[in-house]
Amino acid sequence: MYTTGPDTISDGAGTFASSYLHQLITRDMANTLAPNATQRTTLIVAGCYILVIGILWHIPFLSWIIYPFKLLTVGFHEMSHAFMGLLTCASIHSIELDPDEGGATRMSGGIPALTLPAGYLGSSLIGAALIACGFDTNASKVASIVLAVFFLFTLWWARRDWLTWVLILGMTGLIVLFWFVAGGVALRYLVLFIGVMSCLYCLWDIIDDTISRKVNSSDASQFAKICGCCPSQAWGVLWLFISFIFFIAGILVGLAAFKESAAQQKQDSSVFLPVPGSDAVPLTASQGTFALVLAVVVGLVV
Repeated sequence: MYTTGPDTISDGAGTFASSYLHQLITRDMANTLAPNATQRTTLIVAGCYILVIGILWHIPFLSWIIYPFKLLTVGFHEMSHAFMGLLTCASIHSIELDPDEGGATRMSGGIPALTLPAGYLGSSLIGAALIACGFDTNASKVASIVLAVFFLFTLWWARRDWLTWVLILGMTGLIVLFWFVAGGVALRYLVLFIGVMSCLYCLWDIIDDTISRKVNSSDASQFAKICGCCPSQAWGVLWLFISFIFFIAGILVGLAAFKESAAQQKQDSSVFLPVPGSDAVPLTASQGTFALVLAVVVGLVV
């Protein structure tokens, strides 16, 4: 009796403490992730993007509206291969985009076990980071600058590929144009659209290339040959799962990190790389920190 009694009390106390801690954490997370009015608008817009992209994807002629953004996602895919190659000491020879929404990154050296999955996972992670940045105007500005810097690297690697030049220069011009619309608000929705498009295209591409049909030249097929333990479809399912997690994580990070209202974002944006003629108001430290962190994520995986 004397040995079981204390154990029982201890277990009960531990259970109570664990339950209270669990409730505290759950309540805090619920408050953190609960969308405010501005965030609800962003979520509705993102949902409309998903619907519109899904419709335009399968309608002849109208699909050309999103064609440049499909190519941009292919560019993210190839850039991810290239930068992972750099991180694993590979020599990058060229990046090429195909008008049929294909692409190729030519490199020598590196670690294929890392560079091969970097294409799908990198482009989905970029999309998720852009979705998170799309919840805030200043974060969208930072993300745009980071993308512009890495666009320059891509142009260097694709200096002989005219399609890549046209695409990147066109997207850069679009980003600059949207920067000046409504004090940067339009840029936020453009960044959000690019993020949603990148995540959706990556999910579809993984399903199409690695799961529903086996493409011998796909990254998953080459990865399966290196590993030898699983078929390419198995790796496709794993990459699909990870990409979907990135998609959801991008939304959750945006909800947790950027709680400012539309009016507050407008005020903060007026001093952070402002449009000429806007009023200046100090930038909040929390916004700057979150924007910088997300921009670094984009920069590391582009």
